[in-house]
Amino acid sequence: MSRGQLRIYLGAAPGVGKTYAMLEEAQRRRERGTDVVVGFVETHGRRHTQEMIGDLEVVPRRPMEYRGATFTEMDLDAILARRPDVVLVDELAHTNVPGCRNVKRWQDIAELLDAGINVLSTVNIQHLESLNDVVQTITGVPQRETVPDEVARRAEQVELIDMTPEALRRRMAHGNVYLPEKVDAALSNYFRVGNLTALRELALLWLADKVDEQLDRYRAQHRIDSTWEARERVVVALTGGPEGETLIRRAARIADRARGADLMAVHVARNDGLAGVDPALLARQRMLVESLGGTYHQVVGTDVPTALLDFARGVNATQLVLGASRRGRFAQLFSRGVGVTTTAESGPIDVHLVTHAEAGRGRFARPVGSALSTRRRTAGYALAAVGLPLLTLLLYRFGDDLNLGTDILLFLAAVVAVALVGGMWPAIVAALGGSALLNYFFTPPVLRWTIAERENLLSLFVFTVVAIAVSATVDKAARRTREAAQAGAEAQTLATVAGSVLRGDRPLTALMERLRETFRLESVTLLEAREDAPHGPDRRHEPGVWRVAATVGGQPCFAPGQADTDVPIGDELTLVLRGQPLAAADRRILEAFASQAALALRQERLAEQAATARPLAEADRMRTALLAAVSHDLRTPLASAKAAVDSLASPEVAFGADDRRELLATAGESLDRLNRLVENLLDMSRLQAGVLGVAARVMGFEEVVPHALDELGDSARDVRIRIPADLPEVSADPGLLERVLVNVIGNALRHSPPDRPPTVRASAHGGRVELRIVDHGPGIPEADWDRVFLPFQRSGDRSNDAGLGLGLALARGLSEAMNGTLAPEVTPGGGLTMVLSLPAADSAAVARERTAA
Repeated sequence: MSRGQLRIYLGAAPGVGKTYAMLEEAQRRRERGTDVVVGFVETHGRRHTQEMIGDLEVVPRRPMEYRGATFTEMDLDAILARRPDVVLVDELAHTNVPGCRNVKRWQDIAELLDAGINVLSTVNIQHLESLNDVVQTITGVPQRETVPDEVARRAEQVELIDMTPEALRRRMAHGNVYLPEKVDAALSNYFRVGNLTALRELALLWLADKVDEQLDRYRAQHRIDSTWEARERVVVALTGGPEGETLIRRAARIADRARGADLMAVHVARNDGLAGVDPALLARQRMLVESLGGTYHQVVGTDVPTALLDFARGVNATQLVLGASRRGRFAQLFSRGVGVTTTAESGPIDVHLVTHAEAGRGRFARPVGSALSTRRRTAGYALAAVGLPLLTLLLYRFGDDLNLGTDILLFLAAVVAVALVGGMWPAIVAALGGSALLNYFFTPPVLRWTIAERENLLSLFVFTVVAIAVSATVDKAARRTREAAQAGAEAQTLATVAGSVLRGDRPLTALMERLRETFRLESVTLLEAREDAPHGPDRRHEPGVWRVAATVGGQPCFAPGQADTDVPIGDELTLVLRGQPLAAADRRILEAFASQAALALRQERLAEQAATARPLAEADRMRTALLAAVSHDLRTPLASAKAAVDSLASPEVAFGADDRRELLATAGESLDRLNRLVENLLDMSRLQAGVLGVAARVMGFEEVVPHALDELGDSARDVRIRIPADLPEVSADPGLLERVLVNVIGNALRHSPPDRPPTVRASAHGGRVELRIVDHGPGIPEADWDRVFLPFQRSGDRSNDAGLGLGLALARGLSEAMNGTLAPEVTPGGGLTMVLSLPAADSAAVARERTAA
């Protein structure tokens, strides 16, 4: 049995028409003879959506009991038993009622697909897991119901149901999305034009990424290597040379001209590990690429043009940026170079050869030193000076029976010995000297500088060439050995540095400390030029020009001129070392350390800026939520009070005494409600500002609980109170404690069923007195316990008639101000219990209170 296919209708926001489009597709398929049923469709009371269901077969929903309430969910077993060709399942990210087989609806859909049933479903962009935090930042509204991106990406088809923000807002204003009483709040909050525009862009970008994935998969399956210019992608090739920054900026400008183009930088490393590039330059160039919005990649290959083009074709690049060759003209006569070869083999990829300051100056910026030490070269010269005359003497006296060929082989062995000891130049001297000795002492006519036979001349020539070639090979092998050892040491050092940085809480400090230990330095300091610092020849020696950005070890240097070694990092940063001068061979790894230090400093400052911005963002979120809540919650009591007062003041209607009393009572209740809202706002602002005054005294719960119930009015008359007579007294502020109880008990009353009122029970445990407010309502999932104590949060966020959502947040804040706690517990049998814990008053404090009384 083949697996079913999933088709998702994706929208940027509620109301764009996802469900309607899904039903349209279902009607089309039914007309074509497909067996289609409705597994679950949520119309939200929208008339046009309800009409579109028409005569489609609807599988009855399954009723579910949860905490005393009845809910309906999709009947998964009934659909599996019915086995239609296509089933409609709305709201992919929906969370099922506890008791269902699966926690999430997308898991139900997975079962349907495994059974070979095709599924049509819907989801909004804000419900995708990867975008959850982004959407909350944009809208200020957290999304508790999410679906893993992988579920949506595995869908065979994803269709975007798009609508402009203005069109969606018109739909809402016409009552086609929400009920009329909710339209004003929605338009002024979540459905603002800016929010909808940002959500629309997120949906378009997410879908574009999925399309890219599908295109890459199709090209791979069909072995298509040619470039399809569906989207501009600019690849810049980096050699690790100083021209890299010029190439990156040029490539970035090319990408900017094609709006939305991708920028990628790639470095082809030789597969022998001896690339000879500067890791510090590559690190800085990587930082530059990422700062310009691009990505950095590294591939390994022997043939650079082939590796470069393979990468470009693999990412479907449309343009390739290369630097003009740094090789001299003479070298270009023997090889076309990477640029010319790549251009010739690029095919449809456009290649840009960019000139730069390093073009034509030669590949090596620094002279290459000898592969062997001075001591070994000296030993090689000495061996040539002593060994060749000694060999000549032995052969001249005792080698009468040997021919010229044998003599040449023995001299060649001597030259190889010199090359092994002293390297290329001593061996070349030995080869030339050996050739002269062979000519004078062993080539007829002997003891003369002439050669009688051509064969002997050829033999001496071959001897000289072979000796020089062998010496060059030995020298190159020694050089490669040294480079490999140095590369291995650098790689080991950098790997150790990376590990210490990743494990440390302060990457910059860990990096600098590792540098100090590696080179046995007294101190390592990162200096930063002051913003108002002048530029001049004395800049390196003026401590007033620099400030210490970070330092480890002993006494730091306050200017580059005071250091034993300094490594500039751009114009503003310099890494300075004190302790001992470092060799020029260590410069390259020092520059790598310096580049990573600059990057670590940047990351630390970004983290500090983020930490500074976080409270501001939270304050902005609170302000936005406050304004949104005030726009609705204060409007309702104000409107009720104003309507009552206007009616009483109207001369057109004569009200009876009962009607006047009722209108006055309505105005009073509305103003009382408004007063409570304002008091809650003021108390919350005092709590957040840390200026709430607490006047604690010794008191009993039996004193304050009745006052709190009186404040709640008739709705609290059925609350059951169980406070033991021997309950210890507590130290608390009576006014604040009453506010806590009013908010907590009022919350319990709102969520308790009429036939099971809340219960207030008190007990003492270990020096603390606990008051439990128990309700038997629907309760709150344990995962949401912390969220209910956030300001402006309502249970479910589905209704705006429950106040500002400050009650529990204010109650916890006031409890903590009195050294108490407020925490939720599960009520046995269903519901929620709020536990208020306060410190019991000590006996001395109780005695003082009673004496004062």
